[in-house]
Amino acid sequence: MLLDGDEWATRFETFQREAWRLETLPEYRVPQEAEEIAAFLSGERIDPHAYSNEYTDDLERVRREGKRKGRVHIVTRPLSDYLRYEFMYYRPHAWAGEEIRILDITDRPNPLEGVRDFWMFDRSEVVLMNYEPDGTQINREVHEGGVGPFLEYQRIALAESVPFEEYVKGLDL
Repeated sequence: MLLDGDEWATRFETFQREAWRLETLPEYRVPQEAEEIAAFLSGERIDPHAYSNEYTDDLERVRREGKRKGRVHIVTRPLSDYLRYEFMYYRPHAWAGEEIRILDITDRPNPLEGVRDFWMFDRSEVVLMNYEPDGTQINREVHEGGVGPFLEYQRIALAESVPFEEYVKGLDL
């Protein structure tokens, strides 16, 4: 089953305990971000202390409700322009309650080689995020099989990654 629109948004409104994401790509081509990326590349930066939007507001709601939202992003250095842009937003997202971790595979084998992007809701439903090689999203697809492999992918990702704030210490972003 493919997810879009309200069916997709509902997953983020109705999860009971945890929404968790594995990101594997160095770039995601999201049309809504095109202007922000262009501004970032021209030198504009947000003030992470003053930044808030609908996403940070939702993260604060999730935290108030005792729920968790997190992700691990697999990266290699040097960071792509897109990752540098995305990292600019990770800081206020982390401060608002998202548990963001980075798995840097620059100098080591990828422990999740071949695993594709996914969201997992309440450790019981997996939504596969399907992308073109350039990061353009194709679709979102509810995984019909068991969640066991994805729980193991999450365990590995969390064990092999470091918190975002620890990762970016000393990086010139």
